[in-house]
Amino acid sequence: MSISIVYRFALLAAVATMLTGCILGGGNVIPAMKQLPAEAQVLLAKKGLRASSPIFVRIFKEESQLEIWKKKDDGRYYHFKTYPICAWSGSLGPKVKAGDKQAPEGFYTVTPGQMNPNSQFHLAFNLGYPNAYDRANGRTGSSLMVHGDCRSAGCFAMTDALIEEIYILAREAFQGGQRNFQVHAFPFRMTLANMKRHKKSKWYGFWKTMKEGYDAFELSRVPPKVAVCSRHYLVNANFFGQVARPDPTKRCPSYQKVPAQTITPFKGPIHANTNGAPNQNANFTSQGAAPSPAAAAQMRNSGGYPQYTGGNTASTSQSYAKQPAGGASQLAATNRATRTAGQQQPVAKGQGQKNKQVVTRGMHHVVQSGKSDMIPTNLAPNQQNDPSSYGYGSKYSSGSSAD
Repeated sequence: MSISIVYRFALLAAVATMLTGCILGGGNVIPAMKQLPAEAQVLLAKKGLRASSPIFVRIFKEESQLEIWKKKDDGRYYHFKTYPICAWSGSLGPKVKAGDKQAPEGFYTVTPGQMNPNSQFHLAFNLGYPNAYDRANGRTGSSLMVHGDCRSAGCFAMTDALIEEIYILAREAFQGGQRNFQVHAFPFRMTLANMKRHKKSKWYGFWKTMKEGYDAFELSRVPPKVAVCSRHYLVNANFFGQVARPDPTKRCPSYQKVPAQTITPFKGPIHANTNGAPNQNANFTSQGAAPSPAAAAQMRNSGGYPQYTGGNTASTSQSYAKQPAGGASQLAATNRATRTAGQQQPVAKGQGQKNKQVVTRGMHHVVQSGKSDMIPTNLAPNQQNDPSSYGYGSKYSSGSSAD
């Protein structure tokens, strides 16, 4: 079926959705059961994407943006839409303890059991904080969400209309067979320029590891495999003789880093950038699709070699192969426009004051909220990945508010 025919069907479906809403009184449909907005259906068709295909989510604090990526039949993820985050609380840096009102940073996984259609913040899904990394490092807190209501006390708040669209995309992906989706929450777009700008931060070492995950997706358009051992994240690693995941608190078993298979050509917006000298000792094996001679020449001329520093693996046995000249990386395919994307954005008056704990970003100010927003606690472990056990009329327990 040609894309034009698919596009035509999407337009007809969008019109039918609008008419049905008028006939049935769309205002009476509970938010979690609404259809995808007509504009989103048309955009999906235009980009050759399906509502039922798997999703991947990236969050950028400094830019106040949430991205949705959708998987195609080739196994790669393609950019669908970027949504403005209405509000998030705290400052750049991960959440450390309960009550610090800090929005988290890290690699998180969302299962069907973390979807909350009865949220007091309109709609929500729980990020899964604390994850294995957070727990291994003694971090505390709970109920960290992406939700509506446009106010945040440790969460990422969207407008109600936007959280509806995001929630529906996640719901459709689960119904389409996706068992869970990754959410990567970053402090900023992890370009070299932005990393350099924040080099003096106490979180710089943590952010270098997060940049590995960022770069891996930028190169391959496939969410990377993330493990936790030695109380650190480990991106795209295969453990020798290790079937199960390693113990997050114990020394990493012997492993081999697996390079991201580069996509040629890149699709969608590219944010990674390499404005430095080529890294002649890049620590990964050359695999995946090789670039064209012209692309390879461009990479050599612009310093297009990714650098995986991952400084938390000194105590582990590693197996690497040296990247050959003009290797498979296409990280430098970014146009010059992105080189300025990491420049400091204007900060509202009073936000940069010394010792001020809460920083507001996005469209609205942070508002402390006493609303509770907990994930269900009455589900059996074997129901956590069962779409029939969540979201569609299930009861959610109440509890403490997000912190």
